[in-house]
Amino acid sequence: MGQQVHIFDTTLRDGEQVPGCKLNTKEKLELALQLEALGVDIIEAGFPISSPGDFESVEQISKAIKNATVCGLSRAVQKDIETAAQALKYAKRPRIHTGIGTSDYHIRSKFNATQEEILQRAVQAVKWARNFTDDVEFYAEDAGRTDNAYLARVIEAVIKVGATVVNIPDTTGYCLPHQYGEKIAYLKHHVSNIDQAIISCHCHNDLGLATANAIAGVINGARQIECTINGLGERAGNTSLEEVVMILQQHKDLGFYTQVQTQQLNPISREVAEVMRMPVQPNKAIVGANAFSHSSGIHQDGFLKDAQTYEIINPEEVGAEGSKIVLTARSGRSALAYRFQKIGYQYNRNDIDILYQEFLKIADKKKEVEESDLHILAQAYQTEPVTA
Repeated sequence: MGQQVHIFDTTLRDGEQVPGCKLNTKEKLELALQLEALGVDIIEAGFPISSPGDFESVEQISKAIKNATVCGLSRAVQKDIETAAQALKYAKRPRIHTGIGTSDYHIRSKFNATQEEILQRAVQAVKWARNFTDDVEFYAEDAGRTDNAYLARVIEAVIKVGATVVNIPDTTGYCLPHQYGEKIAYLKHHVSNIDQAIISCHCHNDLGLATANAIAGVINGARQIECTINGLGERAGNTSLEEVVMILQQHKDLGFYTQVQTQQLNPISREVAEVMRMPVQPNKAIVGANAFSHSSGIHQDGFLKDAQTYEIINPEEVGAEGSKIVLTARSGRSALAYRFQKIGYQYNRNDIDILYQEFLKIADKKKEVEESDLHILAQAYQTEPVTA
């Protein structure tokens, strides 16, 4: 079966940071229950110290979730960590997610500190968190732009004091896949106690590489991916949950699996889009409205002969409504005959040749030829046969 990759969903924390996507406690709780049913391993429920409402959300989710780990975010600040622990006190599987920036940009500009001071603060934060739970995740913010040798020192130090998961975020989405993969591989080979923790990928999509980077991380030794439904998140978003899950499922030769129930991917995508008032772009992989639509005549002909010619995923496998043959001016005779057949008209090849010329006249005027247009075409053809 291969090795499990844990899916850490941060839709309710990082995804909610998108302008306009703020959720109330009831909405968060409902989505958390759906995420648990989806099969994610860890639900990052929020940032408890950030507001009373977020504290309450994390607390309510902690009470309701039975199987998944519930995680609360904190900075490397004692009050943050204590507040996160308080919000998580009812959780069956609590995790505190704490950390600090490790790149020179963060050390100098954000903290006005030195590498040694940051390393000490990182260690202290993990020690504080371990007072409340055995499951502590440490994030090295902006790890993507952090010197590898220094990053390895920090990671080794936090594992030594009890970090069970080490998060290597490409916070700004800067890394290329080979760079991010090499960073994970470097940690695997240069952190003496790395076998005592799970390496996690948290990649942002500023250059459109979040999914590719996360997969590169897993190939090089990471065993947790932090992601969101529909790729929601700060700026250009996070790694898309549906994308990484289906990549690992499609490429079984990689030797990885997740616990995600893929048939629920499209339904939960629609739910998140509606609740967060953030529509999914039609050409979005896996869950976009056009993900299983075909409009080119060459593609349509190939698809109708054998779906796998142009579809690598069965729509039902991800809870989509099915493949669509969309009629446009680029469509061919095969698609036209297929769509006529779907609405009850059986035509031979000669009929289709004649109808196709009439179809093109409509298609050149409209973006898409609808079912109602086909009925009009068929009725006109039956009452007033068109001569070639």
